[in-house]
Amino acid sequence: MPEDIDARVRARALEFLREQTGLHGEVLPFAILKRGFQFDGQRVPLLGPQGIFKPAILPEMPLSILTKAVVEGEARPYDDDLGSDGFLRYRYRGTDPRHRDNVGLRLAMQRGVPLVYLFGVTPGRYLPVWPVFIVRDHPEALAFSVAVDSPYMPVLSDPRPDLASLEARRAYVTVVTQRRVHQQSFRERVLEAYRTQCAICRLRHEELLEAAHILPDGHPRGEPIVPNGLALCKLHHAAFDRHILGITPKLRVEVRLDILREADGPMLRHGLQGFQGVEIVTPRAAALKPRAEFLAERYELFRKAS
Repeated sequence: MPEDIDARVRARALEFLREQTGLHGEVLPFAILKRGFQFDGQRVPLLGPQGIFKPAILPEMPLSILTKAVVEGEARPYDDDLGSDGFLRYRYRGTDPRHRDNVGLRLAMQRGVPLVYLFGVTPGRYLPVWPVFIVRDHPEALAFSVAVDSPYMPVLSDPRPDLASLEARRAYVTVVTQRRVHQQSFRERVLEAYRTQCAICRLRHEELLEAAHILPDGHPRGEPIVPNGLALCKLHHAAFDRHILGITPKLRVEVRLDILREADGPMLRHGLQGFQGVEIVTPRAAALKPRAEFLAERYELFRKAS
């Protein structure tokens, strides 16, 4: 039966994503998603050439939706901003509400079936989020509302859920997910620009690297853009955030004076003191290098803390 195939394929897709993110981390490359998984002898990819994707094995409704990655300095091709209802907006394909892709998403909304949302974080790399649900149609805006739900709190098992609490939960999970997507996108773009190494110590183990804000998140100019970011290992990120070390506008590391004078073994000597005066690594592209005005403002905070 078509309904049975649809449900089984979706269940296998979510299982596949759990397996792959367990192996490779939260962000997956295009090749893994394009290759997809085997189902009853057929290969089922997770994405296609368009943002709304229905594999051939599914009879009517799409399996996934996709948002392309931010390219530094360019606008995102599709918005993933929150609407007034607290859910993500996802644009129609084209301007015809009757296009088969739009019809497919509308049918998914009516039947309450889960989809996968693939958020592009850098070109060719995606953060998969599941399950997501199409919850509203806005033909006047050529867009749908997309709600993210927790994979640990299935809603389809209750035939008569409390709709108010369901909406509230989904709105909360959606906001948290959007924040996570933006943080992951910032991290991926910063690490890519710094060639996956700590700007201070050159450590290249990606699992130990983080994206630090120069002007912190919450600052009026603390935008999640590469020129306001530094790729740092966990140690140097913590030291930078706590003003144990600073970076001058001339791109030199400056270790706080009391730390330089402290005697506390080889970890302190080699992990912090030894980087006094070292010039940091920066991105090759001029447009991605740390902005001098951001560094100058952050350096003043470091000096005051010293």
